Amino acid sequence: MILAAWCGVAHADPVKRVLVYIDPQEYKHEVKLWAFYYGYWFSRGKAVEPIAVSALKTMFPDTAMCESNLAADMVIWIKPDMFYNPHMTTYYGKITAQFYSGSGKPIATFRAPVQHQGFLDVVPAEQIGSIYKEAMQAVIRQMQGDNAMQAFVSQGLPEGETKMPCNMVSILQPAR
Repeated sequence: MILAAWCGVAHADPVKRVLVYIDPQEYKHEVKLWAFYYGYWFSRGKAVEPIAVSALKTMFPDTAMCESNLAADMVIWIKPDMFYNPHMTTYYGKITAQFYSGSGKPIATFRAPVQHQGFLDVVPAEQIGSIYKEAMQAVIRQMQGDNAMQAFVSQGLPEGETKMPCNMVSILQPAR
């Protein structure tokens, strides 16, 4: 805080409100996991939403889903992915989380790939849920180990920066 005041940038309170954005296409277009004679259709958005929100609530109690024109201190774009290899009986899941300040500046991007052995015809919803849960935990660990992320979380938005509507995040450039 002293360094920020010395540089002429006054920061607000630490990050409190966080909104999670998941592309509407992740809800509308279901994905089919296929294994020879059996297929399982599911919505990646519906599968990852409760897992992402509950994982982020451990760090930020005021975490919610992005709806219409809500604004927050930080917006997180969650991009879930899932594939099943029937020959290897392996689920391959990945979550890419892009973090933005409430004003739209990219902070960081974390990727967490996970794979699990399992049969597609034995409770696939639970398999998918456990993979996404493990991937979100990996994203949280990456967040905690990233200095730029921790600096932003502790300092929050600089005073005077306006917060953008969370649904604008889809047009922003990702952090490298």
